[in-house]
Amino acid sequence: MAAESTDANADSAFGRISRRKDVAFRLLALAATLVGIASLALLLANVAIDAVGWLDWGFLTSPPHPFPEQAGFLPAIVGSIAIMLLIALITFPLGVGAAVYLEEYASDGPLTTFIQLNIANLAGVPSIVYGLLGLGLFVGMLDIGYGSVIAAAFTVGLLILPIVIISAQEAIRAVPDSQRQASYGMGATKWQTIRSVVLPRAMPGIMTGTILALGRAIGETAPLIMIAAPTTVFGVPTGLLSKVSAMPLQIYNWASYPQQAFQYGVVAAGVVTLLVILLTINSIAIVIRNRFERST
Repeated sequence: MAAESTDANADSAFGRISRRKDVAFRLLALAATLVGIASLALLLANVAIDAVGWLDWGFLTSPPHPFPEQAGFLPAIVGSIAIMLLIALITFPLGVGAAVYLEEYASDGPLTTFIQLNIANLAGVPSIVYGLLGLGLFVGMLDIGYGSVIAAAFTVGLLILPIVIISAQEAIRAVPDSQRQASYGMGATKWQTIRSVVLPRAMPGIMTGTILALGRAIGETAPLIMIAAPTTVFGVPTGLLSKVSAMPLQIYNWASYPQQAFQYGVVAAGVVTLLVILLTINSIAIVIRNRFERST
């Protein structure tokens, strides 16, 4: 009886310690989350306060101007949206196609392992290296123009392509193999199985990875600087070979002006506009992803 009582007391003490550790870890995780959210909220509030009085319809529909009161953001907004649309059109089919091949068709050999390793390494390469690649390949060899819309889209597209491929691979890999076998059992070919079973069920994960990649792309500045994209243009792009600026470049240029009105008010208005457009693009992509989830 004494031994049983001792064991029961030990189990009770162990349970109390475990519960205390669980509560302590939960509070620590909550504190870390609150610190991150509070810091982000404080930063956004500070930027939003600085943007008051500067962010208006005239700012959104006017070209840049040397006087802060007349400064506008329209060419950079149109340029960023044009670049993002082209990036999505380039990277989505290439990334998903590469992921489908690597997951569904490629054999598990040394060559496939080598390709997978290089894709993973390319996802961590600094963006300025992609800028140098874009300068040498698209601007130098293919001669599609310094700072053009298509050169910017191809250069930044290369930057996020490994991320799209990796996220698409993970989404395809998450589809249960039993669903593939059921499709084969019904007489479907491999392509019919991929098209009708694998891709529809993997599409929400693919869309999530693409959204995150596009969110990174819209804020990139170094690759655009390397391909000689102008920091300021006074007209919207009219074609794929037109000179283009982007919102991060224009904000960077304003921050270098000596007037405090540019460094605080106009820059803050540009940052808020960039965040709103980014959230809008992400929201549209999330709606599309949710429709895929409901349809499957």
